[in-house]
Amino acid sequence: MSKIITYNVNGIRAAMRKGLVEWMKSVDADIVCLQEIKANIDQFDITEFENLGYHCYLNSAQKKGYSGVAIFTKQKPKNIVIGCGNEKFDIEGRMLRVDFENYSVLTTYHPSGSNIKRLEYKFEWMHYFFTYLQQLELKNLIVNGDFNVCHKAIDIHNPVANRNSSGFLPQEREWFSQLLNLGFVDSFRKVNQEPHQYTWWSYMAKARDRNLGWRLDYHLVSDAMNNQIKRVLILNKAFHSDHCPVLLELG
Repeated sequence: MSKIITYNVNGIRAAMRKGLVEWMKSVDADIVCLQEIKANIDQFDITEFENLGYHCYLNSAQKKGYSGVAIFTKQKPKNIVIGCGNEKFDIEGRMLRVDFENYSVLTTYHPSGSNIKRLEYKFEWMHYFFTYLQQLELKNLIVNGDFNVCHKAIDIHNPVANRNSSGFLPQEREWFSQLLNLGFVDSFRKVNQEPHQYTWWSYMAKARDRNLGWRLDYHLVSDAMNNQIKRVLILNKAFHSDHCPVLLELG
């Protein structure tokens, strides 16, 4: 059994001040994938995670206090791939992959379309990422992270009001469907078809208290590993971020 977590921590230093290390110790996952770490390795105490038994790998953005991803794994990988090979995206630290004997884990922090310029950048990234996955010759692959896309109406609290919002645009949702068609399963929806299951809430208007959220964080699992999915849980009682973690258990 392997336990894998994806978690947009919205700043690893802030999350650590809110008890992230203690929480990780209690959950005791085999692999923890973090997005939006907003820090370089010299800006926080990495030994706190190493003391939990993790090998720690980071891909930080060049811009201070921005973006970045990390993977903490108890098993040492046989191979580590930092970035995607495209400098336009790699300066923002959006991708990191670790390869093990039987499978690979790729974590990613997709851009948000917060304004017109960033939406154009997001669409460029989406096209590049799709092609990247299409060409990646890995049969057993887990792609997780903050995709900044709600796939279906069930994944967002108000689909009608948000139909023109970045993160729920028709072309973003179609792109996500095409990703799945490359040979992946949305592992959470494989095991849970219930509505009102979200992983991000705005800090405004007590959105989290009212559960007015978006499901932006996913574990996409290769079809070849589909039968290994045992459990997928949204851990919405973790409060280190405006996101919450998602746990995938493989058996």
